[in-house]
Amino acid sequence: MEIDSKFPRHWRRYLIQSSYAAATVFFITITLSNSPVIIASIGATAFIVFAMPNNIAAEPKRIIGGHFLGFFIGSCFAVFPFMDVVLFKALWFSLSVGITILFMVILDLEHPPAAGTALGMTLIAYSSTSVMTILISVLFLAIVGHLSKPYLKDLV
Repeated sequence: MEIDSKFPRHWRRYLIQSSYAAATVFFITITLSNSPVIIASIGATAFIVFAMPNNIAAEPKRIIGGHFLGFFIGSCFAVFPFMDVVLFKALWFSLSVGITILFMVILDLEHPPAAGTALGMTLIAYSSTSVMTILISVLFLAIVGHLSKPYLKDLV
């Protein structure tokens, strides 16, 4: 393991962008801390938005579309019974992720953390809290990412 060669010259940029990510996630978790499974995938989205702002996965349409696909597909998988059978549960979790990936690629909405949203929704199932968590956090991250993009540089 070695330190990124760009870090010594651009250490302020690294600290600032990491602080932006931390502040954004702080705001999301302080207002929406009832869904920790979903918040985990939002943390991965924050990494993409603030560490790789020029990556295609940081585009607002991909953030919003990917997470909503993951949310919808995961919610659909969560309604099936027999989730207490280990083999069935593992198959269902893996299918929710695989189908989410398939639809993200087909619809040109690739956003890797959205696969975590699908897995989280399959685990916790649909609820009004989960709808609000995804809706608010994804829109907030997409808007903040879009507005701050001119001021951010790729750190990766």
